[in-house]
Amino acid sequence: MELDDTDRAILEALQENARTPFSEIARRIDMSSATVHDRVNRMEEAGVIEGYHAKVDPKALDYGISSIVGLQVEQGQEQETLERLEDIPGVQEVHLTTGSWDVLMRVYAEDADELRRLMFDNVAQMEGFARSQTMVILGTPYEAEELPVDGVE
Repeated sequence: MELDDTDRAILEALQENARTPFSEIARRIDMSSATVHDRVNRMEEAGVIEGYHAKVDPKALDYGISSIVGLQVEQGQEQETLERLEDIPGVQEVHLTTGSWDVLMRVYAEDADELRRLMFDNVAQMEGFARSQTMVILGTPYEAEELPVDGVE
C-alpha cells in the first residue's frame, strides 16, 4: 500500500495516542471524520496498522527484571525452538537475528531466582539448545514509542 502525506499524518496522530478520536484527527488535518475513518480502515486491512495496545509498566505486574537473551540453536532446530519459546511464560519477544546469536529475546521475570529457573529449567532444557547469554537490563534511558513517519512536518 502506498502511503500519502494524509495517511502519514493519521499514523503520526495514532502513534502519539491510539485513543485519539477520529474527529480530533480530522480537525488537525482539515478533513472529515468519515474520510479519516475510511483511511484508517484501509490501513488496517492492508496491515499497515497492526493493532492498538496499552503500554503497561512491567513493574506494575511484579516483573522486577528485564533481560535480553541471546541464543544459539543447533542447525535444523530453529523452527521448533521458536515454537517452544512462545510457550514459556516471561518470554515477551523473540527475534531471529544475524551475527553471534541465532535468536534474541526479551524476557521478564519477577526476580533473579525466577530468571534463573526460566533459563535453566526451560530454555536450556529445550532440544536444539546450544548456548545462551543473558544480559540483565539495568535501565532504559530511551525507548521510542513511535516509528518515524517520513513526510510529516
